[in-house]
Amino acid sequence: MTCDVAGMIDHTLLKPDAVKEQIETLCQEAKDHGFYSVCVNPTWVGAAKENLTGSGVKICTVIGFPLGATTSETKAFETKNAIDLGADEVDMVINIGALKDKNDQLVEQDIRGVVKAAKGRALTKVIIETSLLSEEEKIRACKLSVNAGADFVKTSTGFSTGGATVEDIALMRQTVGPKIGVKASGGVKSTQDAQKLIEAGATRIGASSSVAIINGLKVDSDY
Repeated sequence: MTCDVAGMIDHTLLKPDAVKEQIETLCQEAKDHGFYSVCVNPTWVGAAKENLTGSGVKICTVIGFPLGATTSETKAFETKNAIDLGADEVDMVINIGALKDKNDQLVEQDIRGVVKAAKGRALTKVIIETSLLSEEEKIRACKLSVNAGADFVKTSTGFSTGGATVEDIALMRQTVGPKIGVKASGGVKSTQDAQKLIEAGATRIGASSSVAIINGLKVDSDY
């Protein structure tokens, strides 16, 4: 696994029972291995900033996580607050129920509010939670994300019924075109997993097993 791939990884710890020592270890691993960012819950953004200042490692956090069911106003506020604390990127969960109800206006408005709150300060990634969607819904979610001005679309929270698949990454890449980032997350546990997803069109990998991935190992733990 090359250093270039390490530089595509968002080294992730989003478990609700994570403690400060684990966040500090996450940050040290990111520095040691040259990962692109750490991805932590908003409450840990400040601690990550303390550990990563001057390192070049970015800080990513999650918005409306993991259900996507908070209001658009709440997501926009959460975004601004997280960026004020030091986040460089925000991964927001779409309003999945609204998408399934074909309320595309609400879905796009929801995304657009986060994009607006982050504009000029942080990148926005949109988690569409592929495991809960039909193919038509995946395509529609990607198109709405692009329309709303998002920088990336992302497969999964890692807290639902499934994670990234090669098929979903290929579909998402085909839908958004070459200029929008595609992040594969959830269930990426080995070098082979990461390589297949990158070949399918992923430009970023979200994983808690990042060290094992770059060392050519496979792990059984969940993300």
